[in-house]
Amino acid sequence: MSSHASPIIRRKSRQIMVGHVPVGGDAPITVQTMTNTRTTDVAATVEQIRRIERVGADIVRVSVPTMEAAEAFRLIKEQTRIPVVADIHFDYRIALKVAEYGADCLRINPGNIGNEQRVRAVVDCARDLNIPIRIGVNGGSLERDIQEKYGEPTPEALVESALRHVDYLDKLDFQNFKVSVKASDVFLAVGAYRLLAQQIEQPLHLGITEAGGFRAGAVKSSIGLGMLLADGIGDTLRISLAADPVEEVKVGFDILKSLRIRSRGINFIACPSCSRQEFDVIGTVNELEQRLEDIITPLDVSIIGCVVNGPGEALVSDLGLAGAANKSAFYEGGQRVDRLDNKDLVPTLERRIRARAAMLDPDNQIQVDER
Repeated sequence: MSSHASPIIRRKSRQIMVGHVPVGGDAPITVQTMTNTRTTDVAATVEQIRRIERVGADIVRVSVPTMEAAEAFRLIKEQTRIPVVADIHFDYRIALKVAEYGADCLRINPGNIGNEQRVRAVVDCARDLNIPIRIGVNGGSLERDIQEKYGEPTPEALVESALRHVDYLDKLDFQNFKVSVKASDVFLAVGAYRLLAQQIEQPLHLGITEAGGFRAGAVKSSIGLGMLLADGIGDTLRISLAADPVEEVKVGFDILKSLRIRSRGINFIACPSCSRQEFDVIGTVNELEQRLEDIITPLDVSIIGCVVNGPGEALVSDLGLAGAANKSAFYEGGQRVDRLDNKDLVPTLERRIRARAAMLDPDNQIQVDER
């Protein structure tokens, strides 16, 4: 229900297409993740990609370390609709093979795949098939001479590495690419992206690499990516967690939602609960989040355990609940319309939320609310 537009002014970037999904320019900031199954286990990888699709990911990346994995990639691509990025290191022949098999983007650093002839072969193939390339620099794997020059990873070191790879593509007059300069340290990554954003016009792929487990990684990613997104930097993002890739997608959308950049699904406004609560707020919200994962229509739903803040939050939400003894006040569209029995809140709220979503978007097809 909130109509507040995001105050963020995005950096202008060249737009590229990853399959049918635009990245950069005036396109919505996309959320992506990476499978963590063995690529050669086609069934497991396809199943994971379908779960990733269901929570709204725009793009998925699959590691292709061998020619056997490249053959598996062909079968995976045949069974998925979401754009698939092939992640390749060192062997240019794998890049040529997955391009032939329909990869929507090649994650490959030109300087790491051999001599100029091999780089040209990959770039010519990408040009012929209109496949973009992602240059991916990582603070933990900088070239030896750059490590020796700077002594340790610095923003300048990451950017020098990135521009070295960009130079390969510039010499071949290939501009259809995006770049990432990831690091596990928040300030290192943020400094590198800010520096790079001033030097190229291509889209930037954001991430805090190897951020950690679910909780700590989500916090680090939210801080680092939040700083960049608030600066208007970033066209696509991946949250790197030692967790289920599905959780990476959810965190990514939560970050964009919190900055009012992009809305997908239900935005729960919930109190942390205290002794004033008239029902189990935490249990109610957690169960509703699980039950309503399939709703992609943007909705603000406030669930507050008492009457101190409950009515105020409910007035500015699509749907709201203000806790009271035995029966809590239920609001819709800023108006109190009913009182709900506290013993039956979860199933009752689920029905009301689904009804509201169906009214706003009968086919549940709204993918973004770009503000």
